Amino acid sequence: MTNAFNLHRAGLFALGLSALILAGCGKSEPPQATAYQSAAGKAEDKHGAKDAPAHEGEDKHEEKHDGADQLKLKPEEIQAAGIKVEALAEQEVSEQVTVTATIRPNQDRITHVAPRVPGRIVKVNANLGDQVKAGQTLAVLDSLEVGEAHSVYLQAVTQHAVAKADFERAEKLHGDQIIAQKDHLRAHAEYEKSKAALAAAGDRLRMLGVNPAPAADGKAVSTFPLTTPFGGTVIEKHAILGELAQPDKQLFTVADLSRLWIEANLFEKDLGRVKVGADAVVTVAAYPDEAFRGKLTYIAAVVDKETRTVQARVEVANPDGRLKPEMFATAAIGTNGTGGREAKVKALVLPEEAVVLMQGQPTVFIEEHGGFEPRPVELGDKLRGRVVVKNGIAPGDKVVTAGTYALKARVMKSQLGEGHAH
Repeated sequence: MTNAFNLHRAGLFALGLSALILAGCGKSEPPQATAYQSAAGKAEDKHGAKDAPAHEGEDKHEEKHDGADQLKLKPEEIQAAGIKVEALAEQEVSEQVTVTATIRPNQDRITHVAPRVPGRIVKVNANLGDQVKAGQTLAVLDSLEVGEAHSVYLQAVTQHAVAKADFERAEKLHGDQIIAQKDHLRAHAEYEKSKAALAAAGDRLRMLGVNPAPAADGKAVSTFPLTTPFGGTVIEKHAILGELAQPDKQLFTVADLSRLWIEANLFEKDLGRVKVGADAVVTVAAYPDEAFRGKLTYIAAVVDKETRTVQARVEVANPDGRLKPEMFATAAIGTNGTGGREAKVKALVLPEEAVVLMQGQPTVFIEEHGGFEPRPVELGDKLRGRVVVKNGIAPGDKVVTAGTYALKARVMKSQLGEGHAH
């Protein structure tokens, strides 16, 4: 009994001891966890301290990336490329009203050539685009009416010659007192009558568009030339060999294209800013780098009720024929200032060769931080080889004004190289 009791006490003591050990272990876990968390925190702090320079490096990399498009050239390369830099400053330029326009022939120097009488076309001498001179024959026609009129003219010529000879003989005989006064007067009357008939026959031919002239063989001529009243360019042709031409249908259109009309529409708000006689600059897509100078010669007296615009006309010289009728154009018209002078505004202006197209965007090169950086810009009006820059650069910027194409070529080459590397 005693032994069993002792064994029971020993078992209880072992259980108690186990519980104490387990309790002790449970109490020690939080410090261990705290120590782990502290170590992890220190590791994070340490890792963060190590990462800090890495972030700085990333910032530096980003700064370097911002200037990736910058070109670094040696002094001898700059000189070889002919690069010139100019500090940008505002300049006074003429304020302008810019409108879209269409090129038209000068309506004061255009003619529609048609016969005055019906006739069959027997010869065509001019083609589209031909340059013709005043009085030049464009076609030859055969007309029954002209033949009849020429026959009457030839008859009048003969009658006039006979009457003239009779009158001269009668005048001589009357002077010798061989014939009576009444015979002399009759001869004179017949002579005057023949002159009038000849003049009428000649006028009839001229009204038909034919110069009166006796035929070489004495026979009536039914053919006549169709001529142009002034020199110019044949811009329309409807003459077909063998066809019957009518007075109400033009065969040719000849236009003097040495001076052209640029027709535009002015908005109501701009009417007070321009006046007839103002200088204008015309540009066309066919010649983007050129400007054609002219004058505003006409402003309509009425406003179009549908578009609320007023028709206007600019005249420009076209001696080399590069401007073509029906081309679209842009006209920049000088505005009124005080005292009748053109209005002036301040603007940033660059030579046109300072601007290049890169990826379809007008671009200039700026010198900064020892290199050249491309910068897209928004352009305004063109002014005699210079162009207004509306946006993208500021006064004081150092802009490349010469050698821009050499810099563009280097950028393109660099981009091609990067694309190949990728």
